[in-house]
Amino acid sequence: MKPELKYIELKSGFGDTGPAWIGMAEFSKSGQTVYFNGKALKNSNAQGIAGNYYDIENGDEYWISGVKKNGADRHWAGGGKIMIDRNVIDLYLSLVDFNVLDKNRFEIVEILPTDKQKFTELENQKLS
Repeated sequence: MKPELKYIELKSGFGDTGPAWIGMAEFSKSGQTVYFNGKALKNSNAQGIAGNYYDIENGDEYWISGVKKNGADRHWAGGGKIMIDRNVIDLYLSLVDFNVLDKNRFEIVEILPTDKQKFTELENQKLS
């Protein structure tokens, strides 16, 4: 699958105020795993949890969605700056209803690449 611009927020331990990022996410062939910022996040397909994906290494829950045209990506009850990858700022601004990033709402960062092979090996380890 082609990489997509996504909003990703850590839910575990934070509720609606967890760290949040906007950046390019890559997907597994099945589309069930999202690779982002050095992590592999698996679709939870579960009811009653705070996130719709979980970190396959530590179980932390994440919320992943597309970016909103009005820029209101955070939950209405949430808060905090959103970290945005410096490499996607122009793309993001072309998709939303504003022309510049509000420095009170965004922090410009560099998103780490993800070693997908590491997670493939982790998920395919033989159980002893």
